[in-house]
Amino acid sequence: MYGRIEKISFEAYNESTCLTEAVERFKERTGYYPNRVLADQIYRTRANRSYCKEHGIRLSGAKLGRPGANVKVDKNRIEVERTFRLSKHCYGMSCITTKLEKTQLTSIALSVFVINLFKMQRRILFAFLHLHRICDRYRIVNLCLSV
Repeated sequence: MYGRIEKISFEAYNESTCLTEAVERFKERTGYYPNRVLADQIYRTRANRSYCKEHGIRLSGAKLGRPGANVKVDKNRIEVERTFRLSKHCYGMSCITTKLEKTQLTSIALSVFVINLFKMQRRILFAFLHLHRICDRYRIVNLCLSV
C-alpha cells in the first residue's frame, strides 16, 4: 500500500484510536485486511494489538512493557523511520511553511502524491528494464539457432 493520508486534524487528539478506522477503510478499498501494519509506538495499544491479532494482521514494533536484556533491532521500525526521513528530505515535507490550514493540507497531500508518483515510476522503470533484458536474451537465442 502506498502512503495515504487517513486523518489530519489541527486539534489535539490521541492518534492511537485511528488505527482500526484506517484498517477498516483499507479493507473497504481492497476487499481484504493488510498482512502487516507499520506503525509508531503510539498505535501499539492493547486494544489495537488485540484488534490486529483477531484479524490476522502483524503489527510492527516491540512488545508492550519494559524491553528485555536481549533487545534486537526492529527492521519494521527502521522502514517506518526511513519513510519519514525520505518524505522530509527527498520529497519536501520538511519545507512546508504555509500558514493556513487549507494550504497546509494541500501541501501535505501534494507531497504524498509526489511520493506515490515516484514509487509508481520506479516500478514501471524496473518492469521496462526487465522486459528489455528478456527481449535481448530472446534475440541472442534466435541468432544462435539460425546459424
